[in-house]
Amino acid sequence: MSKNKNEKGFTLVLSLVLLLAMSLMGGSLIVIASSDHQSNNSSDEYQQTFYVAETALMQAEKSLIDTILGPLNIANGNRNTNPGPKQLPINELTLDTDKLTPCYKSFRNLSRSENFKYVEHVKSKKFLDLFDPDEAIVTDDNERKKLSEFTYEYFSVNSGTQIYKAVGSSLKKTSSTAQRQGSTFKIYGCGMMGDTSKPEILIPLETIIVLSH
Repeated sequence: MSKNKNEKGFTLVLSLVLLLAMSLMGGSLIVIASSDHQSNNSSDEYQQTFYVAETALMQAEKSLIDTILGPLNIANGNRNTNPGPKQLPINELTLDTDKLTPCYKSFRNLSRSENFKYVEHVKSKKFLDLFDPDEAIVTDDNERKKLSEFTYEYFSVNSGTQIYKAVGSSLKKTSSTAQRQGSTFKIYGCGMMGDTSKPEILIPLETIIVLSH
């Protein structure tokens, strides 16, 4: 009799141990799955913010070209510009050191001095307003709410005159390159997710373009 009781007791203990082990394994799987899901969401948000930062650079470049050549007429593809010499943008705006944005502060090579001047500074622009201003592309409310969290900011600086080579498109042996004079512009742009005063994700990018005189 005692032998049967011992076997039953051992079976009960073994069952409890197996149940505990399976519960721990199940809980671990749930934690891992949740962690992977959060990691995927963070990766998607980071990638989207990077695209928004690239958009900031493109918008800054477009603004400079529009200033020089005149705004583009979407209807006919021509630029509404007056004849005459090109007017290259110059550094006329003065830095307000009391209102430095997180985007500006993210560039350590930029001056914090009140004497620092720049061409243009555009901030707190909604990516969704640029991407889908007529609400014709993104119709899902949840998706629009998510995209509305992304903003961009950019500023540009005229860095002075530079000589560069203008390369011709011809492949003939007679084609050659010519040195031309142009103005160098440093463009700084940020993509942000969340509150612009303290964004959850901030990605700064910078580039240099040369526009001919």
